[in-house]
Amino acid sequence: MRAKKRYTNGLDKLAFAESQVGEMKKELVDLQPKLEQAKVDNATMMKVIERESAEVEAKSKTVKVDEELATEKAAEAQALKNECESDLAEAIPALEAALSALDTLKPADITIVKSMKNPPSGVKLVMAAICVMKDIKPEKIADPAGIGGKILDYWGPSKKLLGEMNFLKDLREYDKDNIPVSVMQKIRSEYLTNPEFDPPKVAKASSAAEGLCKWIMAMEVYDRVAKVVAPKKARLAEAQQSLAQTMALLNQKRAELQAVEDRLEALQQTFEEKTEEKARLEFQVDLCAKKLERAEKLIGGLGGEKSRWSHAADDLQNTYDNLTGDVLISAGVIAYLGAFTAAFRQTCTKDWSQLCKEKNIPCSETFSLSKTLGDPIKIRAWNIAGLPTDQFSIDNGVIVNNSRRWPLMIDPQGQANKWIKNSEKENRLSVIKLTDTDYMRTLENCIQFGTPLLLENVGEEIDPSLEPLLLKQTFKQGGMDCIRLGETIIEYSFDFKFYITTKLRNPHYLPELATKVSLLNFMITPEGLEDQLLGIAVAKERPELEEERNALILQSAANNKQLKDIEKKILETLQSSEGNILEDESAITILDCAKVMSNEITKKQQIAEKTEIKIAQSREGYRPIAKHSSVLFFSIADLANIDPMYQYSLIWFVNLYINSIHDSNKSKILEKRLRYLNDHFTYNLYCNVCRSLFEKDKLLFSFLLCCNLLM
Repeated sequence: MRAKKRYTNGLDKLAFAESQVGEMKKELVDLQPKLEQAKVDNATMMKVIERESAEVEAKSKTVKVDEELATEKAAEAQALKNECESDLAEAIPALEAALSALDTLKPADITIVKSMKNPPSGVKLVMAAICVMKDIKPEKIADPAGIGGKILDYWGPSKKLLGEMNFLKDLREYDKDNIPVSVMQKIRSEYLTNPEFDPPKVAKASSAAEGLCKWIMAMEVYDRVAKVVAPKKARLAEAQQSLAQTMALLNQKRAELQAVEDRLEALQQTFEEKTEEKARLEFQVDLCAKKLERAEKLIGGLGGEKSRWSHAADDLQNTYDNLTGDVLISAGVIAYLGAFTAAFRQTCTKDWSQLCKEKNIPCSETFSLSKTLGDPIKIRAWNIAGLPTDQFSIDNGVIVNNSRRWPLMIDPQGQANKWIKNSEKENRLSVIKLTDTDYMRTLENCIQFGTPLLLENVGEEIDPSLEPLLLKQTFKQGGMDCIRLGETIIEYSFDFKFYITTKLRNPHYLPELATKVSLLNFMITPEGLEDQLLGIAVAKERPELEEERNALILQSAANNKQLKDIEKKILETLQSSEGNILEDESAITILDCAKVMSNEITKKQQIAEKTEIKIAQSREGYRPIAKHSSVLFFSIADLANIDPMYQYSLIWFVNLYINSIHDSNKSKILEKRLRYLNDHFTYNLYCNVCRSLFEKDKLLFSFLLCCNLLM
């Protein structure tokens, strides 16, 4: 069924390829306009992208120039800012120290200062400076020196100032950036120049006054620095404003550039999608064209196999349906009919076939052992090796090949011997006789190394030491298969083959031996002998014809083997190909190469077959002498029924036949030549046989010869 499935699978793949051709042609026609349109769309979009790319490039250059300008302005502004911060770095620490000093003052410290009736001069000096800073006017009081004049005194306003709830808060929040010039001039001229206006000195009088003194000095430093920094700050503000405007314009242009870039990117993405679509369409068109080409290759290459494969699949199905009965009859033939003649075998198989039908066991109408169990290529090789071409001999070969027991071949004419020696020559066949002194050593070597062995010329009994071998009594020892021969245990190779032949014409083997071997009757048949004699006659009369025929037989066998192997490869490739066979390029290539080779071999085979037919027609001209001679051989073979002494070997008969071919009269006219040959060989054989007969049997022999020739 596996072989049938291979054929049906091949037929399915061919049918699928045929069904796909129309669809693929339509698909190809439909895809072409789409592909052309995709090409046009891509070209149009490419132009748009080029135009947009140029616009992006221009805008990018403009933005780059603006960015450079903005970077310059930002650098200028940063330089001014750094300069301002550097200048302010001198005043800021002092200011922070003064504010820290203010933070250390407590309301109690202020109250102490305020409650002083006659404060120290340092305290009064500091508070006067505070009043100046706060732009508080002094009071006019009588001069304490008693000279009758009035002086300006800040202590009265100072006490009021110290009494304010938010005194310290106001100092902390003092508008240091907008101190009047007159105030700072007065502070610098009247107070800072006073040696008593010194925090350490003031600290001796009051810690609160010390903090206030430090604050005034810090304010002076800050004012002095601020006056220098102010123009720079103005320029910084202008630079920052200009930078902000430039950045606003730059950001606008950047936004425009981004919009154009986004549009270009969208176009690029669309273009890529269109390109992918175009590539996909091109791939589909290419794949479709390739699949169409592969389908045409497949159909063109293997289309001719369709009818043959269908027929082969039907034959295999028929064989499968009849397998049960055919194998049953084949088993019977191998088991029981090996020792019998062709006629008896035919009668038995016919009766068995009829019995199978009566029992509703399916079997073939005409049973053939060689068709059921034989391989045509192997059978052809056997024929080349010397196995006679008649059906009886071929069936014997099939039995030898399929039997579980070793074959014991009844071979009075040496046909089996010749076939075994030729067919197993490449496998290093060893030949022994029971009379050989070292036959057991040879046997042991063959069993160990798995080489074939032929035991020839056995009698009606076989050495009992061979019984384990005949029964295949193998056993495991140390993980290896072994067999015991006498006292010796040897390793057994399953590649070993054992053939036994006997030259006895009608041996009587005991049932004990017959059940241990596969007994086969290899006596030559009239058809087989006729074919051999025809070959000898043609080889002697037309040697070039026989040489050409033999060469053709070998060539034909090789061609058939190659064709079988190629067909197997084709079917296996079709079976192993998964999915759509048309998408498997390697499989199509293998099939195409295989089919090309197959076609070449088929052509050679056709030429060889035509030549073989011509040669066969030429050979058929010599058929009468072969048939006549075959009748003569079986006539003398029947003499053994009169007396067992009357036995003649085939080799002697063939040599006599060859001598007659050489010694008989020659003629270029075939009919005359055959008549001369017939007459010469018949008379020559008659004379030679009569020489070995008793006088009383000569007349009977003449009668037998006449009857057989007239039949």
